[in-house]
Amino acid sequence: MTDMFNIAVVTTSRADYGIYASLLKELAAEAKVNLSLIVGGMHLAPQFGMTIEMIEKDGYHIAAKVPCMDAGDDDVSIANSMGIAVSGFAKSLDELRPDLIVVLGDRYEMHASALAALPFRIPVAHIHGGEETEGAIDNALRHSMTKLSHVHFCSTDLAASRIRAMGENPDYISVSGAPALDTILSANTMSRGAWCERFVVPEEEFVLLTYHPVTLSPEETLQDFEQVWQAMNATGMNIVLTLSNADTSGQTLNSRLRALAKEHPHVTLVENMGAHGYYSAMKHAKVMVGNSSSGIIEAASFGLAVINVGERQKGREVSPNVIQTDTDSAAILEGLRRAITPQFQQMCAKLVNVYGDGQAAGRIKAGLIKFLDSGANVRKSFYMNGGTDELA
Repeated sequence: MTDMFNIAVVTTSRADYGIYASLLKELAAEAKVNLSLIVGGMHLAPQFGMTIEMIEKDGYHIAAKVPCMDAGDDDVSIANSMGIAVSGFAKSLDELRPDLIVVLGDRYEMHASALAALPFRIPVAHIHGGEETEGAIDNALRHSMTKLSHVHFCSTDLAASRIRAMGENPDYISVSGAPALDTILSANTMSRGAWCERFVVPEEEFVLLTYHPVTLSPEETLQDFEQVWQAMNATGMNIVLTLSNADTSGQTLNSRLRALAKEHPHVTLVENMGAHGYYSAMKHAKVMVGNSSSGIIEAASFGLAVINVGERQKGREVSPNVIQTDTDSAAILEGLRRAITPQFQQMCAKLVNVYGDGQAAGRIKAGLIKFLDSGANVRKSFYMNGGTDELA
């Protein structure tokens, strides 16, 4: 057993960096941990705001930078980015040789880092495994990351049960809750006036739209989004847009979002709010529309009504604030009208978020140290019915 553990946290976008916030603070303050960050993906892309500058401003040690995004966003470009990412993370891990890496979620860049760690026999800790998003390729990536990982921190009991069903060691599966909720419950969000001034948004009621391509059917992205736009525009409310992820058809969707902001005075596009700004937006929005995981996981902690459109998040557990609709403008508009009623708004203000109590980071840190103290065995057996499968 060593006195000091070198833990490298992999971050590839402003979204996961915001989710990590409470855990990074816990690890940075832990005497037994030497924390570093491996930064790649959208953080290093000018079209996504070069958000590595946000990490540098926060003062965390960036041990490696992994550029891994192809210029395009078609199928070949995404597949090529996956290969570039594996190679880039492999080079960084060869130089750093951390005792363990922490990964989160289901992005292909994250998956690449876990895959790259395999031949180096570097243990992988995975946050937010065991969840379901049937409409996205992320679903397969997430479950693949579970099998590449050695210790698992789940947001719900159901997610933990899925990981046990995949044969993972039950001693290293724990329900931590979603770490993003830690930040939400402890953060001082901006006042409405300060937020509107910072992002040049009118001080009136607004709908927050965060929409991404459905990566199992990217060819339908624009036509599905037009249904969303028709419904939102029909409300006459102010609309605040955020950019899409670096997914197949994401650039095409972002071009449409930029055009809407230029053409319509009641539409504002904010290209990069950062976690503090985004959570402030969720606090002050009247309703959220789209297909982002933030609407499923974080929004309930703000008492924010959500219209979740289409199948990107299909299979996720939801709190009562989420209204599910298909990609039909009439259905979306009906959901919007229901979401802004006093009765629904009052219900949202009182609900309990199914994704946890805002104490995830401490549980994750304790689990990481327990695993490392135990010797961090990277050998994996298939556990069946509570015991090791003798045939494995």
